[in-house]
Amino acid sequence: MTALPNCPQCNSEYTYEDRDLFVCPECAHEWMENEVEENDDESTIKDAHGQVLEDGDTVNVIKDLKIKGSSSVVKQGTKVKGIRLIHDAVDGHNIDCKIDGIGAMKLKSEFVKKA
Repeated sequence: MTALPNCPQCNSEYTYEDRDLFVCPECAHEWMENEVEENDDESTIKDAHGQVLEDGDTVNVIKDLKIKGSSSVVKQGTKVKGIRLIHDAVDGHNIDCKIDGIGAMKLKSEFVKKA
């Protein structure tokens, strides 16, 4: 049995073949085997739903996030405006932002969705 490729949109490993197409059951993306996305390089940062993020975008937090070293929490649904992307993030926190009422902090792109 050959290994099937991960979904190019959401990177899900649960893809399956349907005739000559690959299908992702998580995001419903379909693509052909010989179809290669040219703009999908390692330097792009994507949100939790696979949308490409850019500097200055507005995002929403998709789950409550505890703030390290504090009893505060960033609540689900919090809107964050004017993000800055960090492409060489070592610890996985690849979004630099300022949240109203909390201040400057870094977020992981897997916990936000593009607004």
